[in-house]
Amino acid sequence: MSVLIELKNIKKHFSGIKALDGVHLTVKSGEIVALIGENGAGKSTIVKILTGIYQPDNGEIFVKGRKIIIDSARKAWNLGITAIHQETVLFDELNIMENIFMGRVFKNRLGFLDKKKMFSITNELLKEVHLDDVEPKTPLKTLSLAQRHLITIARSLSHNADVVILDEPTAALSLGETRGLYKIIRKLKDNGKGILFISHKFEELFELCDRYYVFRDGKYISDGNMDEVTEKELIKMLVGREIGQIFPKENVEIGAKVLEVKNYSNNIEFKNINFNLRKGEILGFYGLVGAGRSELFKSLMGLSEGLKSSGEIFLNEKKIKFPDAKAAIDNGIAYLPEDRQHCGTILEMSIKNNITLPSLNRVAKRGLISKEKELAITREYGNKLQIKADNWQMPVEELSGGNQQKVVIAKWLAVKPGIMILDEPTKGIDVASKAAVHKFISSLVLQGLSVILISSELPEVMGLSDRIIVMYKGEIKAEISREDFNAEKIMTAAADVGSDLHD
Repeated sequence: MSVLIELKNIKKHFSGIKALDGVHLTVKSGEIVALIGENGAGKSTIVKILTGIYQPDNGEIFVKGRKIIIDSARKAWNLGITAIHQETVLFDELNIMENIFMGRVFKNRLGFLDKKKMFSITNELLKEVHLDDVEPKTPLKTLSLAQRHLITIARSLSHNADVVILDEPTAALSLGETRGLYKIIRKLKDNGKGILFISHKFEELFELCDRYYVFRDGKYISDGNMDEVTEKELIKMLVGREIGQIFPKENVEIGAKVLEVKNYSNNIEFKNINFNLRKGEILGFYGLVGAGRSELFKSLMGLSEGLKSSGEIFLNEKKIKFPDAKAAIDNGIAYLPEDRQHCGTILEMSIKNNITLPSLNRVAKRGLISKEKELAITREYGNKLQIKADNWQMPVEELSGGNQQKVVIAKWLAVKPGIMILDEPTKGIDVASKAAVHKFISSLVLQGLSVILISSELPEVMGLSDRIIVMYKGEIKAEISREDFNAEKIMTAAADVGSDLHD
């Protein structure tokens, strides 16, 4: 196997912080290399250096044996390096074909756009990423988050790059879509591509990757073959210590109903939804992509524009309906959305301003914001959630994905709600940060809160929940108590296999 990319002694500083401190890394043709590390370990900085966004302060980059300076994204693209990021970077107002060929169009002999050729290529790419039923001229904004992610993959495949960087590529995909992506990745490997694979999911790393590199706090820790290391050893390398209890479930006495939903439908995304939530309870909602979990709770929070719902909502036994999110928040319900970048944060604003934004009534008096109160709230929740940042004035867009998620969680905890709805709260967060978030979620019920946990990670929802409600295509297919938790039973209901689980 020939060496496609080699990094030697790469260093990068930001405001006095060592983002990378003399790291090295090699990717060869026909192999999948795992880049593993906590949020803040330097993974994102490596990706940005390889794609020309950042320039290293020191060190050397070799592409196919030649020493290279990658000083722009266009240079990286021309060198055959492409990246598929955790968050999709596409144009909502354009169609699929236009997104795939943005910046790299085909023209005919007369100099006009060769739309026929681009349409044909787009069709073939959609088949490769298992979107056979989607038309190339479909507006991107009509697609789901998972489908958009697959379009990003199709765009990268159209480039025929030598090095493909995959940054949490399965974060928004269902099990079926994930398996389809695995086939694509293996096909790329068989075709001699070098793949740098970034993921917090150990099952993915062990299933796909040939070698690994572990970074911690911007430093190289170790590398080796995946078949010669255990999960326990990797975790110890990642965090510098062993993690004992990943899912610290607190024993809390479950109280009276605080929320009850009866016959709730909008007939498009979900129908005939019935459930209740009790004080001190963590109620899990599990389902595959397209199950309708997020759509259900957006509707309950008054966030579904243009879709009328029917049914009844009772809060502390009082019938209520939330015309908008403010009404829900004013009644003590906070909702942490799945899509943190578009719905959870204002990326350009500081950590401090994001965390205190919904709590301005607590930090302001007579229209004037108290900087001391604002900073105190930020410190309290920022430290509890272990947000890694140079200072609280840093723009959220400069944080790693996991730390952005922590800002969103901190923001809603600062409201001091009675009910917390957490939609994929640990999406894109490393193993150590997950443990901290899980511990914090579990501690919420000790304070008398009730939690609805929406998660696509079965170990997470089983580890933390008192009950699990399983949804499939907008309907509840099973409700399972903790003493009856069984992974096979839950997955069977999530896939709607067998009618004996529908009771």
